Amino acid sequence: MAVTVGNEPPIVLDLGTGLRPLGRQLEDRYGIGVPIVMTALLTHLHWDHIIGLPFCAPLLRPGTHIEVYGPPQIGGTLHEVIDRVVIPPFFPVQVKELHGSIDFQEVEEDDFAIGSAKIRVRRVPHVGTTLGFRIEADGASLAFVSDHQTPADHRTVAPSVLELCDGADLLIHDAQYTDAEFEGKSNWGHSTVGYAVHVAAEAGARRLSLFHHDPDHTDEVLDRIVEEAGRAPGASRLEMVTAAAEGSTVDLGHR
Repeated sequence: MAVTVGNEPPIVLDLGTGLRPLGRQLEDRYGIGVPIVMTALLTHLHWDHIIGLPFCAPLLRPGTHIEVYGPPQIGGTLHEVIDRVVIPPFFPVQVKELHGSIDFQEVEEDDFAIGSAKIRVRRVPHVGTTLGFRIEADGASLAFVSDHQTPADHRTVAPSVLELCDGADLLIHDAQYTDAEFEGKSNWGHSTVGYAVHVAAEAGARRLSLFHHDPDHTDEVLDRIVEEAGRAPGASRLEMVTAAAEGSTVDLGHR
């Protein structure tokens, strides 16, 4: 998943499997062999959020550079911990053997700029140190809360999450489970669809994109989930509820 602001380099959200097709798209746009620069905002280091890193084609070519902002780790720097995952026998090469260059920056409860975009970073309740991000540019705002634990009361929203999502034009939020599925997985670190709607409504977000779909959910199931989300408490306070889909784009434009 990537955010583009004008003609500036893309801001990539996490480093999952979507990084592979994104790399191909960037090569098609700029041409193979042309140095590509991008920034990545990494929420946490669970495998599904980092496994795309060594499969990003531009990183196999000299001149490509990616700046990765991610959470501090226990037992080593962010770079050192990534190196322990992208290493034989788990993967044939190490990060340092990729021809492109990668810099890792640890952030937590920070505010900074990437080009003309303003970035806000806050902690999000999940399993392990997990970040959420807010991006503001050209009068529009996007909040990315990829993995978020629904609390026991299904109502309380952490102040850090409300700060990220406050009035966002688009909130991309974890919605992995239905209420029935959540009963057996209440401590797995993820959100129900209803809680995602509740967070968006409480924060005054305009649009909600349901994200982090359960692998067992077919397209038909997701269509039904979106319909149910539109009837969930708080949904009437949102302009639109959709499901994130591979290859889809959203133009936030200018406010």
